[in-house]
Amino acid sequence: MTFLENIFRRLEQAASAQVLGEVRDGSIVSVTGGELLALIEQARKFLVARGFKKGDRCALLAPNSIRWAALDLAMMAESIIVVPLYARQAPAELAAMLKDSAPLRICCSDARLAAEIVKFWPAAPKISLIDGIFTGEPASAPSKTSAHAGSDPLTIIYTSGTSGEAKGVVLNAGNVNFMLELTGARLDELMKEVKKPSGETERIFHYLPFCFAASWILLLTALSRNSVLTLSTDLTKLSDELKLAEPDYFLNVPTLLERVRGKIEEAVRQKGGFAAGMFSRAQRAYANRLRGQGTLADSISLHLAGSFMFPTIRRTIGANLKALISGSAPLAPETQQFFMMTGIPVLQAYGLTETTAICTLDVPGQVEPGRVGPAIPRIEMSLGENDEILVRGPNVFAGYWQRPEATAKALEGGWFHTGDQGEKDASGNWRISGRLKNLIILNSGHNIAPEPLEDALARELPEASQVVILGNQRSFLAALVTAQSANGLKPERVQAAVDAANSGLPHYKTIRAFHLVPEPLSIENGMLTANGKLKRDAIAARYAAEIERLFEKKSA
Repeated sequence: MTFLENIFRRLEQAASAQVLGEVRDGSIVSVTGGELLALIEQARKFLVARGFKKGDRCALLAPNSIRWAALDLAMMAESIIVVPLYARQAPAELAAMLKDSAPLRICCSDARLAAEIVKFWPAAPKISLIDGIFTGEPASAPSKTSAHAGSDPLTIIYTSGTSGEAKGVVLNAGNVNFMLELTGARLDELMKEVKKPSGETERIFHYLPFCFAASWILLLTALSRNSVLTLSTDLTKLSDELKLAEPDYFLNVPTLLERVRGKIEEAVRQKGGFAAGMFSRAQRAYANRLRGQGTLADSISLHLAGSFMFPTIRRTIGANLKALISGSAPLAPETQQFFMMTGIPVLQAYGLTETTAICTLDVPGQVEPGRVGPAIPRIEMSLGENDEILVRGPNVFAGYWQRPEATAKALEGGWFHTGDQGEKDASGNWRISGRLKNLIILNSGHNIAPEPLEDALARELPEASQVVILGNQRSFLAALVTAQSANGLKPERVQAAVDAANSGLPHYKTIRAFHLVPEPLSIENGMLTANGKLKRDAIAARYAAEIERLFEKKSA
């Protein structure tokens, strides 16, 4: 049975049970399995009436919603290749990806966004507003689902394009069948580890856009399981939405977890007194325990914090939260330890769009902070030149859309070349150290991965929005530091953080200068990719004059 057949069967079995919801105006609007099937059938009839055939492409440009999920499943059921795009991305970038994928039709969330697309692509195909697709009477019994061979393409997901034009990653039915089998099994392990009663409905919360591979895989996994998936509709109200959803677990990016940790630690510091002392002692005790150096006093400190403080912290994050899953970038070990100390397991995953989102995934109960777990079953991972991670297995993509040369290069020698640097320990757990293309080469010949240094300075300076390390072909390293608010940052505060981050580093890895940028980098201003990663080439071009002055002044 294919993953799509399994989802449809599960929705039929849950015909009168809630399966999917979205937060609207302070409450959750949900659909049952039967209602979602009706929406899917309604969308299928719309697509067939517009002349879609097997292998045609249809773009899906909208924020997450129940209707987004229904359209996605409808397209796949009709063997239409889905091209999901991020609604917040710059219209010019969206138009470029649409031109590249050449869809027969664009399904769009609103007229304003549709007009922006036409502005940058006057020859755009017909654009249908999503709400208009679901007007009229609900559809009748579902049609027969198209059968997919393993090599049949399902979707074209565009990569971030951190240093160039985004490429369309073609994922096929074989990739997704394999991945959903794996994610389902690992979640079974997780629920058993946290003692969720077998057969009880899982509650999942989700805020990451479905146009990202890992996010999409979670959607399909949730619809394959006995679960209720609640979708966020307002990122500014995540805390309130979490209280409504009461999830068992949810998928995260490190940025959010870092902010949650920072806010809780700041609240404890401001409270001061006995509570601050208890928390500080517990942190030291937990660090000692992880190093295998725990004492009786450490056990007492953790017991006290676990009885009187940690339950309150857990309730502020999620009353029923049993675990967190983190991906897209390495999570700082200190942050992972923070949540684990309070009693919330954190599983890390590593992967790329080209690997159907996942290559490694922590095994519940066997988590090592700072590492992203072992390779998932049936996946081979190795190290190539410059410690580049190489991957092969059923999760590896078929190729880039209409880019045979790029495909051949990425899959040279039968392995997918990830472009990431890493290393594996004796127990098989991987650590990701940086991106090869981001590597800074000083004119002294030293090779430096910027990501660990950026993370270290960001931890010392939580009030900053972003940190960008510079120095390629220069004699030393410098940093751009962006402020979160219009109030900005004081230079002396940044200097103190730089000094702390530099402590213990070899001279060639120390940051010797910095420039303050008064506003954060964003997707809207073209400085971040759709999933929030730094567009280093765009940043270097935008701040070229400031960067040049920075190095000239310090070198003088």
